[in-house]
Amino acid sequence: MAVQLATGLERLRLRGVGKAAAYFQPHTNTYAPVPVLSGLWDAVLPFPEVVALCVGTRPDCVPDPVLDLLARYRERWEVWLELGLQSARDETLARLDRGHTAEQFADACARARRRGIRVCAHVILGLPGEGPEDESHTAAFLARTGIDGVKVHHLAVVRGTRLESAWRSGALELLGEEVYAARAAGFVRRLPPGTVLHRLVGDTAGDRLLAPRYHKARVLRRIREALGSDAG
Repeated sequence: MAVQLATGLERLRLRGVGKAAAYFQPHTNTYAPVPVLSGLWDAVLPFPEVVALCVGTRPDCVPDPVLDLLARYRERWEVWLELGLQSARDETLARLDRGHTAEQFADACARARRRGIRVCAHVILGLPGEGPEDESHTAAFLARTGIDGVKVHHLAVVRGTRLESAWRSGALELLGEEVYAARAAGFVRRLPPGTVLHRLVGDTAGDRLLAPRYHKARVLRRIREALGSDAG
């Protein structure tokens, strides 16, 4: 862990970037005993370039002792807890086999924020069975929970998943660039002012992505234009 972090920081130094966030992203990064998690997160302490600690996990895997541990790092860094919600519709979560409910997300968010931990929610637009009204419901739900930030992703078909079979059979309809940009702008409009927008379109590495293949810069431009037209 320390070797990987040092290597990553060296790359940032070569690019002229002086500060960095230590991001524990893949999988469920709170699903371990507190001493194990403490050892992982403590590995970041020797690096003065790190100014923030970001930990991604599931909303049903953040017990109080883990949040207490995470809160202690606030003395050194800005601390973010990233929780995968995807949708505030429990029927959608069940259909996706997420294994948690919207209420569990709200509970985890409340307990984290009471400890001064910032919360970033992950949401997917264009989920099977959902339309703009469902996404507006999710945005309103997030506004009530008091989240600090959000990462918005588009629904993507990744090789080797159940979605691949549905997509190949024609049973799954994906959002085109223009439609996604409009839906993302509509979602953002319903978030509280001051919400940090960590991401507005997702990424899938390598050849694992089957569809849709967006031109990311163009999608971001369309979202900005849609939001800018509101201000005008």
